[in-house]
Amino acid sequence: MQTNRRQFALGLACLGLAACARAEPGRLGTAAPGGLPDDLRPAPNSAYDAWIASFRDRAGAQGISQSTLSAAFRGTGYLPGVVTRDRNQTEFTRTLEDYLSIAVSEERVQKGRAALARHRGTLAAIEDRYGVEAQIVTAIWGLESFYGERRGEVPVISSTSTLAFDGRRGRFFEQQLVAALRIVQDGDIAPARMTGSWAGAMGHTQFMPTSYLQFAVDFTGDGRRDIWSDDPSDALASAAAYLQRNGWTRGLRWGGELGAGGPSGTVIQPQPGGPSFATTANFRVIKRYNNSDAYAIGVGHLADRIGGAGPLRASFPPDANGLTKADRISLQQRLTARGFDTQGTDGVIGRNTETAIRAYQASRGLPVTGTPSPGLLQSLL
Repeated sequence: MQTNRRQFALGLACLGLAACARAEPGRLGTAAPGGLPDDLRPAPNSAYDAWIASFRDRAGAQGISQSTLSAAFRGTGYLPGVVTRDRNQTEFTRTLEDYLSIAVSEERVQKGRAALARHRGTLAAIEDRYGVEAQIVTAIWGLESFYGERRGEVPVISSTSTLAFDGRRGRFFEQQLVAALRIVQDGDIAPARMTGSWAGAMGHTQFMPTSYLQFAVDFTGDGRRDIWSDDPSDALASAAAYLQRNGWTRGLRWGGELGAGGPSGTVIQPQPGGPSFATTANFRVIKRYNNSDAYAIGVGHLADRIGGAGPLRASFPPDANGLTKADRISLQQRLTARGFDTQGTDGVIGRNTETAIRAYQASRGLPVTGTPSPGLLQSLL
């Protein structure tokens, strides 16, 4: 048995196809609807302007026309908030239990079943063409953009050019910028409609521009590979095409919880004391989409739940503070009931819960640590 004793670092660290893993899947990867904050709107920056002027020559040498450059950069500019977010990628250390609490929440399961039913015909056709099960494609959609609800609203030309100019990962993001310009030049999308996460991940299935050029498909046959449309057909087919071209085996399960009817395969136990999983070659293909055991288990388990399976059978051990998930949920519920709102009761201790704990501790004259504990829970009973 392979035991991976690390915890899963889930901040805004770059892990996979979408380049930005979420601190909480489908929550932080893309901007929620409702408009952009001021720091994600163009701001004057003369050094950025000079960089763009020099970049135009490099882009032209790679086949990007001057007309494409003029159209693509019209109304764009330096986005200070993109740099801030790139610099402040604080990594939460999450256990697999925490990850799955978010990735396979009851809300995500129910929305996934509804999405599968709503797009059953399209997903069946995608499965027939690419061999990737409808539930797997739906689960990827759910983790990447919460079934299209959080596709991101940041202009990709602005975000990728800002990050290329900034230079911390300048070469990578200049490649993404050139790829984005090529997408515009090919006519797949107008520059104003090319939006995504602050790091340039686009559409329902959060493709980076270079991955889009390599794997996106025109499933609807309208002449454009439109992963941004309210119609998710091209995006879902593109995710399936990505998996197929990376070695997906038709009819082979991703794996499953050990002892729960899963297939034979490589056994992993990502969280000591927690469930073990038998994983197949298709599990490793999912990791090509996002190179994380947690992500691949999240996709596979969410797909199973969407298909009607129940929760994991094995339990997880108490956390480092001695609390079980039920304890953490109770803590959040009781804090919120006392007026210290944790902004959710999923058993995952994040910034909102820590803030609520600090406020409660201060109100009681306790040492202000923000750390949950059995004693803190007992004081709330």
